[in-house]
Amino acid sequence: DTMRRVVRQSKFRHVFGQAVKNDQCYDDIRVSRVTWDSSFCAVNPRFVAIIVDASGGGAFLVLPLHKTGRIDKSYPTVCGHTGPVLDIDWCPHNDQVIASGSEDCTVMVWQIPENGLTLSLTEPVVVLEGHSKRVGIVAWHPTARNVLLSAGCDNAIIIWNVGTGEALINLDDMHVDMIYNVSWNRNGSLICTASKDKKVRVIDPRKQEIVAEKEKTHEGARPMRAIFLADGNIFTTGFSRMSERQLALWNPKNMEEPIALHEMDTSNGVLLPFYDPDTNIIYLCGKGDSSIRYFEITDESPYVHYLNTFSSKEPQRGMGFMPKRGLDVNKCEIARFFKLHERKCEPIIMTVPRKSDLFQDDLYPDTAGPEAALEAEEWFEGKNADPLLISLKHGYIPGKNRDLKVVKKNILDNKPAGNKKTDLINAPKKAADASNSQNDAKLDEILKELKSIKDTISSQDERISKLEQQMAKIAD
Repeated sequence: DTMRRVVRQSKFRHVFGQAVKNDQCYDDIRVSRVTWDSSFCAVNPRFVAIIVDASGGGAFLVLPLHKTGRIDKSYPTVCGHTGPVLDIDWCPHNDQVIASGSEDCTVMVWQIPENGLTLSLTEPVVVLEGHSKRVGIVAWHPTARNVLLSAGCDNAIIIWNVGTGEALINLDDMHVDMIYNVSWNRNGSLICTASKDKKVRVIDPRKQEIVAEKEKTHEGARPMRAIFLADGNIFTTGFSRMSERQLALWNPKNMEEPIALHEMDTSNGVLLPFYDPDTNIIYLCGKGDSSIRYFEITDESPYVHYLNTFSSKEPQRGMGFMPKRGLDVNKCEIARFFKLHERKCEPIIMTVPRKSDLFQDDLYPDTAGPEAALEAEEWFEGKNADPLLISLKHGYIPGKNRDLKVVKKNILDNKPAGNKKTDLINAPKKAADASNSQNDAKLDEILKELKSIKDTISSQDERISKLEQQMAKIAD
């Protein structure tokens, strides 16, 4: 007990959470009502994406961060799926590329225009087909470009090379029951999964083998979560046999006993963990809770140190978590959440109050930047690399993103060698055709936009003349 009375020194003891003012929220959004335990929201330094209710299919909104206030009912959506969207994830190496998994058994990868959507987007850059049941989890590789993982209710995990649209690894015999979540480790060499059979598994996806597993990680029957920490340990949330919520810390090299295990409360919402590897803080957001609790992970007992709770009145339907490079370093902001209500999205800002105006380098060690450390092919061949780090000293200025291009391998490429000469003659023609079709598409897009503007103008003209007639009547 004397240990407990000594207050532990930590610069994060006074993390201060505050919801933004009403006019900085995103209002009038019909947040998806699908019963699925994903976070329903994904954010990056440019956009906030939110899964919404859509009639006759699945859709999500993509809003530029500055587009706050009331969102018009007719605001364009990303709506190519034929069933509800269950999970979305922004590509860490391109702020305009987002992946979505859906009840229609497909994964789609989308390229969002630089300034956001002006028309609804129905054509993905690529459709990834390989799951036989709905796809509830999508997660980009942290350091290799164009590598995407998806997990479905067919208990399979597929790892895709998005640049070619191919499934390169299919782990379909490792899970006997539903997969609750999947997490990459820091360099993307391993994944860990939490499953309905109460097991946490550590998997080497390229060798397609289970490296470590723990049965009954949490004894309760309700959903668990497992995520990798920067040091390679695993943090889990789940339920005890008495339905109390628990959190635990594990060393994958010895999963017999947890490093730490804490009971929290008896609420029944699944605890979604959000982790910041730079500060080693874990934020726990329970679905249906109205609070965010945060803990610091250190290598001294009790290892998981409770810091504080941010409480509000409204329960959360889902939650987005901003990457470090999207935060305001001048305000000592160390985390920003995007909390989903039934009809709105409310940013919550976490700061560490400091008196000085100087850059606080102890709060902002170099963080993962947007540049990929490896190409997809290198990773599939067995290479590993840690994230390429950037300094946030002068804030993060988003650069230009290159467009995602998908090069489908063509069976016709393996033609007999006799036709080389004619190929050379056709090559310039093909290139010209391609650029012509691109120009046509551009033209189409401009014409469409022109038409919609003209339509709007003519309908406004009609409205004006009607109103003028009404005024004339009243005046008479």
